[in-house]
Amino acid sequence: MNNERIITSTSEESNDVRNRLIEFNSSHVPNGRYEVVNLCVKNDQGEIIAGLNSAIKWNWMEIDILWVHHDYRGQGLGKSLLEEAERIARDHQCTFMKLHTFSFQAPDFYPKYGFQVMATIENAPTGHSHYYFMKELS
Repeated sequence: MNNERIITSTSEESNDVRNRLIEFNSSHVPNGRYEVVNLCVKNDQGEIIAGLNSAIKWNWMEIDILWVHHDYRGQGLGKSLLEEAERIARDHQCTFMKLHTFSFQAPDFYPKYGFQVMATIENAPTGHSHYYFMKELS
């Protein structure tokens, strides 16, 4: 390295890096795509009380975040968000969905909706488990 330096990137710079990798990947894999799919639920006051952040990549949907405000848990919002995400994934001809969660979050929630554990990392974070789930759509 000459005068190059490593710095913390801004959101805009991070998106630029992501887009450059997407462009590179698309040049090597047919039907390369990356479509952000973000959903939210708002209460009567317009406050976000639940949300799902994901992306469609090639032939799958990858859910990055599924969150429900603690005051609204147990009311079916997580189920509704997952079902809408699955509907969108199927509309985009995805063949599977994948996501990850921790033992202190909701690992028992996802199998109720057809997700299966594909891998588990113990002590990630320390004292907890990190689960990777997948659901076949085809």
